[in-house]
Amino acid sequence: MRGSVDGLASSSPLGTMLPAVFADDELIQRFVGGLDEVLAPFLNVLDCLETYFTPSLTPVDFARWLGDWVGAETDGIPDDEPSGEARLRAAVAAAVSLHRARGTRDGLAAAVRLAFDVEPEISESGGAAWSARPRGPVPGDRRPHLHVAIRLPVPTTADETRLDHLVAAARPAHMPYTVQVTAAERTYET
Repeated sequence: MRGSVDGLASSSPLGTMLPAVFADDELIQRFVGGLDEVLAPFLNVLDCLETYFTPSLTPVDFARWLGDWVGAETDGIPDDEPSGEARLRAAVAAAVSLHRARGTRDGLAAAVRLAFDVEPEISESGGAAWSARPRGPVPGDRRPHLHVAIRLPVPTTADETRLDHLVAAARPAHMPYTVQVTAAERTYET
């Protein structure tokens, strides 16, 4: 929450901007000093406005709002985990490039990596080919499909729901899909 900050001095005190006739008037100086105290947080925000729109520098509450504003996928990113703040800032910073790549395999993989911090396994029916001869075979499968699978240390049903919503938003619009969340294989050190 933004608001008044005790002891915050104004970067542009109003008393110094008044005509000279008011420079020695104590009542006027105290009056505009009170206005300075009220305006100081606003002036401070305006002086630092660029940092509010830089995901790595903005306050955390503003980063979450900024994420909503740019359409970043921030659902499921917890605020109480140590890595949550870093993941939130990364999601906001990556929003534009993810929108640019939306509907592509690379865009889908990047969105899943950002949301779950794991590499997804993606299989799809599409393909592309070039031929100098007409009526060549059409690449890919006849029936469109997309399957996204991830392996998590401790998977939950909430993770599968999150992955389902994420794939639904980032996949090509015409493509039917399935998702799968499984437990990652544990490696034991001896």
